[in-house]
Amino acid sequence: MRVSDADRERAAQQLQKAFAEGRLTPVELDERLELAFAAKTYGDLTEPLSDLPGAGAFVPAVIADAHADAVVLESKSGDVSRSGDWLVPQRLKIVSKYGNAGLDLSEASVEHPVVDIEFDLKYGSAKIVLPEGATANTDGYQAGWGGEAKVSVPSRPRHGILHVRITGRIKYGELKVRYPRRSVADWWRDEM
Repeated sequence: MRVSDADRERAAQQLQKAFAEGRLTPVELDERLELAFAAKTYGDLTEPLSDLPGAGAFVPAVIADAHADAVVLESKSGDVSRSGDWLVPQRLKIVSKYGNAGLDLSEASVEHPVVDIEFDLKYGSAKIVLPEGATANTDGYQAGWGGEAKVSVPSRPRHGILHVRITGRIKYGELKVRYPRRSVADWWRDEM
């Protein structure tokens, strides 16, 4: 499979780290960086890294990012909520046995074009409020007993717009995904 620029850059970072640790000489670093930036396939990227710690087949950046650590918000018997001006991580996991989850991203700081939110709720419901225009996909979400996903935003990603992928399961409860509610004053102003 062909590599991306992000993959080449990640390989270069691994080589620079090995140089900083004293594992490579300056000449070796230059030679290996040349190989990394000229790489066309993942096999080509494996060669300059093969004798360094953690060596093995080079993993595509997309796969590596998908396995990055998630921020976990957990509660045994209370609600989990975030709203206002908060920093949204790229991967977020919500875990609760007896409680609801409320995530309002409408005023949050979101630095990633795609955010993954995973639910593991037993007895409780979840609500996600997205900024206007954002999209959300719930194909990886499983509704439990009597629950359903009520999604009132588009599901198809759009270039340059926040996209949220929702996965996981809510055993006894429902999931709602929507935009912020508009006040009568906002509606009236927009209509005039």
